[in-house]
Amino acid sequence: MDLLGLVLIFSARILDVSLGTVRILFLVRGRRQLAAVTGFLEVMIYMSVLGYILGGGASLTFPQLIAYASGYGAGNFVGSLLEEKLLRAFVTLEIILERNQETQAIIEQIREAGFGATVLVGKGRAGLRLVVKVICNRSDIRHILGLVDEKGFVCISDVKGCWGGHFKIKGK
Repeated sequence: MDLLGLVLIFSARILDVSLGTVRILFLVRGRRQLAAVTGFLEVMIYMSVLGYILGGGASLTFPQLIAYASGYGAGNFVGSLLEEKLLRAFVTLEIILERNQETQAIIEQIREAGFGATVLVGKGRAGLRLVVKVICNRSDIRHILGLVDEKGFVCISDVKGCWGGHFKIKGK
């Protein structure tokens, strides 16, 4: 193997390991489609380099490479779905709203849906705002966002743990 081949192997490994890091970040942030595509590219590079090292590319056919890489990408996607369904994960929604009657109605809708809502007063560039904090299951995010209906700025962050307090009432 010549120097150019070694440099190509080194460069390809930098690329596939970097893609692996990005893939994990996509998975953590719930971007499963991007994680699947990134995983596909990551393993395509990895397997191509491995085939080059072990057999000069002759030991791996292109359809085999595509099948392996596609399975890896799909595994990232399915794994992300399973994680979402099997692991009960809490998130914090920080909803920043203007201070008005409509906002009060939104807060009441959140509470009527069975969620706890802690309201703080904050000062933004354009005046006073209400910061509504809601801790809920990840699966409830869409429901709460539907209640807010683009009337506020929403930040979502993962919660490591919760003790005490008020959580969504079952059946509501």
